[in-house]
Amino acid sequence: MKKYVLSISAGVSFLIFLILLLASNHMAQKQLSQQMAERWSEEKDVAQVSCFFSPNAGITKDSIEEFEHSMDQALLEASITQESENPGARLWADAYSADGRITLTTGRASLEADAIGIGGDFFLFHPEKLLAGSYFSGNDLMQDYCVLDEDAAWQLFGSNDVAGMTVYISGVPHMVTGVIERQDGRLASAAGLDSTLVYVSYETLELYGKNNGINHYEIVMPNPVSNFALNHVKENIGVEEKEMEVLENTSRYSLVSRLKLLMAFGTRSMNGKAIIYPYWENIARGYEDIIVLLTGLMLLFLLYPVILLLVVFIRWWRHKGWTLKDVWHWCRDWMERRMEQARERRKTLRSQRGVPKSEEEEIL
Repeated sequence: MKKYVLSISAGVSFLIFLILLLASNHMAQKQLSQQMAERWSEEKDVAQVSCFFSPNAGITKDSIEEFEHSMDQALLEASITQESENPGARLWADAYSADGRITLTTGRASLEADAIGIGGDFFLFHPEKLLAGSYFSGNDLMQDYCVLDEDAAWQLFGSNDVAGMTVYISGVPHMVTGVIERQDGRLASAAGLDSTLVYVSYETLELYGKNNGINHYEIVMPNPVSNFALNHVKENIGVEEKEMEVLENTSRYSLVSRLKLLMAFGTRSMNGKAIIYPYWENIARGYEDIIVLLTGLMLLFLLYPVILLLVVFIRWWRHKGWTLKDVWHWCRDWMERRMEQARERRKTLRSQRGVPKSEEEEIL
């Protein structure tokens, strides 16, 4: 009876391990802002790297452009070239953004809201759910565009179907290209998505809003060897280490990363740098903590059946009734029998073909 109880409990423990494994992997896959590398290339030869800067980092649009130029040269020196026949294909894509506040007005209402001023391919990295319209790019020639969240659209227009409508920012008309659904839930609210949010170009935020400076930069780029992309960004972005934090998003939810965080549990949240994370990084870190906790539970539930299997194996080994020496003798005898059978078959075959005995002996 005891054996049955142990077997059933081990099976249940392993089943719980599998459930926790699936749940943690599902949580990781839900973080679209962390999955840019997978969307960019199916070959797993690229990495997504994110930088977060303090207000004293001094990052500007010009310094980012300098880094972009150095990127092309670095890839060329590493013999990494574009092999796609598509003329529009790129080896890398990047984006930067700044937090701030901005006031938007329409004939219906005026609204001061949290704003993110974007540059580059921001919405490639952050594909927020669209309710209407489309995104805009920070690389567009014209920068008089904006994306509203659903709350802002209702306050300004009384509807969320407002793509193509015009809002005024400091009297300058800006076209609404799309309306997104703001993420909700406990983590999203705690991460900073508890109020109205709009997305404008970095130029618009810099000219007409309250701008806290560029404090986020992210890139997806070739990663021919482990940490190539991470180290290149760290060494060439032009900011002192104490004024920034750099991480590789591609591997942040891997088992190795989880185990490292598990070992650093209790200290990883300590931050001695004057860095304020954007909402997407706060959400990612929140899920990271949950996934690390699930990983710890996974290991505990896996440990129980593994220990039982080891106990069963040790008992079986002690009472097996044979030794490794017996196995060696058996294998040697088996090989000798096989060789003898092969010789007999060759001898019979030659006899059937009428091979003279002298030749047969020579052959054998």
